[in-house]
Amino acid sequence: MNNVTTNMSSDEGVVGNFVSRRLFFLQYLHVLEFVVAALVFVVINSLRQRRRYGLPVWPFLGMLPSLVSGLRSDLYEWISDILCEQNGTFRFKGPWFSSLNCVVTADPRNLEHLLKSKFSVFPKGPYFRDTARDLLGDGIFNADDETWQRQRKTASIEFHSAKFRQLTAESVLELVHARLLPVLENAVNQSISIDLQDVLLRLTFDNVCMTAFGVDPGCLRLGLPEIPFAKAFEDATEATLLRFVTPTCVWKTMRCLDLGTEKKLKKSIKSVDEFAEEVIRTRKKELSLQTEDKEQRSDLLTVFMRLKDEQGKPFSDKFLRDICLNFILAGRDTSSVALSWFFWLLEKNPVVEQKILAEICKIINERDDMKNGADLKSPLIFRPEEIKKMDYLQASLSEALRLYPSVPVDHKEVVEDDTFPDGTLLKKGTKVIYAIYAMGRMEAIWGKDCREYKPERWLRDGRYMSESAYKFTAFNGGPRLCLGRDFAYYQMKFVAASILYRYRVEVVKGHVVVPKLALTMYMKHGLKVNLIKRHESELQVYLKNNV
Repeated sequence: MNNVTTNMSSDEGVVGNFVSRRLFFLQYLHVLEFVVAALVFVVINSLRQRRRYGLPVWPFLGMLPSLVSGLRSDLYEWISDILCEQNGTFRFKGPWFSSLNCVVTADPRNLEHLLKSKFSVFPKGPYFRDTARDLLGDGIFNADDETWQRQRKTASIEFHSAKFRQLTAESVLELVHARLLPVLENAVNQSISIDLQDVLLRLTFDNVCMTAFGVDPGCLRLGLPEIPFAKAFEDATEATLLRFVTPTCVWKTMRCLDLGTEKKLKKSIKSVDEFAEEVIRTRKKELSLQTEDKEQRSDLLTVFMRLKDEQGKPFSDKFLRDICLNFILAGRDTSSVALSWFFWLLEKNPVVEQKILAEICKIINERDDMKNGADLKSPLIFRPEEIKKMDYLQASLSEALRLYPSVPVDHKEVVEDDTFPDGTLLKKGTKVIYAIYAMGRMEAIWGKDCREYKPERWLRDGRYMSESAYKFTAFNGGPRLCLGRDFAYYQMKFVAASILYRYRVEVVKGHVVVPKLALTMYMKHGLKVNLIKRHESELQVYLKNNV
């Protein structure tokens, strides 16, 4: 009897355990179903918001997953595609409590509004200044209000002086003929490929250092030596850009802990500062010993050293450092990067190269010595008035800048509530990104052939005609229009003509050309090229056709 009772109790226990487990499983299943349903709802709701905002908006994360995807591919094309779908403007929503919320636009009406009509309402802003301060300090690119106006006014007077223009033109001529062409000729003689982007960066770096600091770093020499200051400056600009796509709390924490890119940035800026401090110290000593009858320097550092601040005191070394580094950033990268993309595009468009060469030879033919049968083998140096006549070359360079602007995106911040011409509402403190790269790919701005390389779109009756600065924003616009635009064109035309007249530039087969994520649009892997010397017979064809 007891055995029967025991067996019954055991059976009841088994059944009870089975029932309780089944009930637990059913409860667990209900929870799982609820979780899955919630996830499906979140996914569907996030994806539905893509129609409205251009990208999925996820809880807590906002549009961050899409941004990460864009960063892993081609960020600039990613932004361009979204802007084309959203008619030129979209609102990016970052993670909760992050600093990544902003309005991104490529609408010329909005650009004219923020760069010109409401210029005072759209300064660089505290977010940009704080993010870039370690590198740019209070220099012209990072400054607003009176600090910016004072630097802009002084630099403008200097840039437009006859002495400064003569100095810059002479320095370009010297660097091209004494350094650039010998380096290229050495590559031809040794039958080796070169990184043309690296060579051009060295050229413009030497040139702008001579203009800003009055110092020749000697980057462009046979053997292409590594210059610590140049390397540190490039590393610092790259690390600074990464801050703009990283939540502020994250990079500031990394800076405090001296980790990752922030550690690299700190080290790079230390090298940059040491170079600048040494130059400033040396220049002060030179000026203190300089007699009045000696010819005065006209580089920017010396010009600002002779000036006084609002209290009538000399500018601090920190202020002088900031000014010069900002102008180096502007002068070094814009021209060299633009020329790199220009030569890459030329190889893909040989007809354009032929037209440029025909224009160059036509201008050369107008020389009196050419009419008298001058020898083509004698070294040819282009004259300033000849460079100005090269309209098709300038159109070709402008078209390269339209498609591959040296500064692909720029930043502003709203200081009071406002509304864009396209109807976008802007609250005080909103960050605005204007996508210059994307503008060159907007059919609404440039037509259905916007992605094609067509220099002819810049010509009217064979003469170069510039476009609105709010349609073609490679040199910015409004009160912040690039002071060195005319010199940049002169420099690029002189360099391009000097190379094309002597060599055909061929990109190494299989070399991958993609943009690098940086403050300026470097080619990520450089531009590996082979140079083929032009035969005299090839030039004679163009010269005879222009007689």
